[in-house]
Amino acid sequence: MALDASQFAGKVTIADGAWGTELDKLGCPPGFCREEWNVTRPDLVGKVAQSYVEAGARIILTNTFGANRFVLSKHGRADKVAEYNRAGAAISKQVIDGKGHVFASIGPSGKLVMIGEVSEEELFEAFREQAAALAEGGADALVVETMTDLTEAVAGVRAAKTTGLPVVASLTYDSGPEKTNTMMGVTPEKAAEALTGAGADIIGCNCGIGIENYIKVAAKLRAVTDKPVWVKANAGLPEIEDGKIVYRMTPQEFALKARKLVEAGANIIGGCCGTSPEFIRALSETLVSAS
Repeated sequence: MALDASQFAGKVTIADGAWGTELDKLGCPPGFCREEWNVTRPDLVGKVAQSYVEAGARIILTNTFGANRFVLSKHGRADKVAEYNRAGAAISKQVIDGKGHVFASIGPSGKLVMIGEVSEEELFEAFREQAAALAEGGADALVVETMTDLTEAVAGVRAAKTTGLPVVASLTYDSGPEKTNTMMGVTPEKAAEALTGAGADIIGCNCGIGIENYIKVAAKLRAVTDKPVWVKANAGLPEIEDGKIVYRMTPQEFALKARKLVEAGANIIGGCCGTSPEFIRALSETLVSAS
């Protein structure tokens, strides 16, 4: 039976945390095409997924964030879209093993429509290609995430909807007077209207400048939509220490602030940059009673 996105309304479901940094901890070299590990090191990719399931996540994503033809072409692997996406979805599907759902990741192209680097139709075709492979790999739903350009997000949602799977549309909000607009000035209210019109089943936000800011964004989204609201915030702002990026927020601090996300109307809550299985375990322990 196909997943019904409405089942996530009116309650709290825990999603996973960051993937890239967890793969890096396992030895993925800097600048390497992480998605290639779906084929060459599925054991390590599966280890990341397993760590989040064990931490309490009931929605896990996939190691496919950059597995569209535009990003893969930078690594000389544009012909691997289908292979990497099918494998990435299959790994997470095997790991979740009926304990939850796989929401497969579709990240941005890295190109801008507004300056003519790419057309809307080219974006649609690239995302449609990726979405089809993720569906073939066993994904339960698709997540068009970390988008800053509403035009690209709409193209991604439209493409993902061709699979017949539920679609999450998640933008990054970190600009404007209240830091609740996208980089290009789009408000949560405008985004929700456009993304709903494109067919999104769940509306949300991820990445950004921290969980406190997304409490405001979640409230703005909840005010204009009755769809489930998705939030995967960063663990605050990063700092540079001894040449490395570090996040000061602790899992416990993150989880306590997440209570306000629930009050603001968020339904699916996980983490993005700076979070780890420890953050998701803290979320699960703190928010499970809220559902």
